[in-house]
Amino acid sequence: MSEQNFKDIQAGTKAVWAGEKESLAYNATQVPVVLSVAYNYEDIDEWHEVAIGNKPGYIYNRMTNPTVQALEEKVRILEGAEAAIGFSSGMAAISSTLYTFLRPGDRVISVKDTYGGTNKIFTEFLPNLDVDVQLCNTGNHEEIEAEVAKGCKVLYLESPTNPTMKITDIERMVRAGKSVGALVIIDNTFATPINQNPIQLGVDIVIHSATKFLSGHADALGGVACGAKELMKKVYHYREINGATMDPWSAYLILRGMKTLKLRVRQQEKSAMEIAKYLQKQKLVEAVNYPGLETHPHHHIAKKQMKGFGGILSFVLKGEMDAIKILLPKLQYANKAGNLGAVETIYGPARTTSHVECTLEERKALGIPEGLVRISAGIEDTEDLISDLEQAFAHLESQLPVTVAANKDINNGRGMGYDT
Repeated sequence: MSEQNFKDIQAGTKAVWAGEKESLAYNATQVPVVLSVAYNYEDIDEWHEVAIGNKPGYIYNRMTNPTVQALEEKVRILEGAEAAIGFSSGMAAISSTLYTFLRPGDRVISVKDTYGGTNKIFTEFLPNLDVDVQLCNTGNHEEIEAEVAKGCKVLYLESPTNPTMKITDIERMVRAGKSVGALVIIDNTFATPINQNPIQLGVDIVIHSATKFLSGHADALGGVACGAKELMKKVYHYREINGATMDPWSAYLILRGMKTLKLRVRQQEKSAMEIAKYLQKQKLVEAVNYPGLETHPHHHIAKKQMKGFGGILSFVLKGEMDAIKILLPKLQYANKAGNLGAVETIYGPARTTSHVECTLEERKALGIPEGLVRISAGIEDTEDLISDLEQAFAHLESQLPVTVAANKDINNGRGMGYDT
């Protein structure tokens, strides 16, 4: 199927067909797993032409691999990018992309609510390289614009954020970044290419933890960055030399998972919405964070730039860890694990999932309460997930002091810590 034909079809069809035809072999209908580390050339001149990039082909798996290349092409087409690069993990994609473009003395601006690993790059690793890092209050667009106006090399975004589910106006931030010549990068893991295409909104580089929704089955680790060819050449060179390459078996598993991406996302966000509505009514819940709720302070922005609101939400329990330790073990149809985007529903507090690398004080400074629980809705029947929550909350209410249970304050479902 030609590149032009892919422009005329929907994301679900792209997820099934895009990027695979050129990698098929032996009349197979599925992309093969090519495990060979190196590739043989009898013609030395041809070998050299492939090695220096003048001719397509494969040399060594740290550079390129047919299976990985098929995945890169699929993500590229889904995101509407010119090129894509696969990595060994989502953090490899994030760190490699940042290290590609930042040098000592450069300035990078981001938000406080990024994923904990990303936050550590901003607060620990980049400052050690003499990179000036400014983290702004997520959702405070005026504050971000004011900092960007002072000048920066990179503006790094994440929307929705992990795990607070805050939303950034991408087009507005792109305008701010471009006004000072900044490179705008975004982590699009939570939204997926099904619900959000940041390149169409002006972003330069889009990053995914392919481990999550793209794979969808919690059995493969990987990351992908995509954008303009000239930018991706630089990212590719960094990855080629530093070695954080995706392995072909993981690429195959992610390719297989992506065929059902749209189906999974639509069921996951259906359940996420119903779970969010249910949690809003619970007297032991202080806040519910889901951009699909009309009470979310940036619902209007999410509605403008997203096709759907995704399968992730979070909520804050009264009683914090005491309550979490009672509630989570009672859930029957949920893994308690440090992952998201899988076919199974997953629950986890921030202190053991997204921000396990951060101390209690660091999490508080980032606006992440100890009572926050992230939910990644799976593809189970929504009614069963709600029933599971009902029995777990009934158990929780029977265990916690009556004074806590009586102190109902849902804060109108707004969530916590937003700067509107």
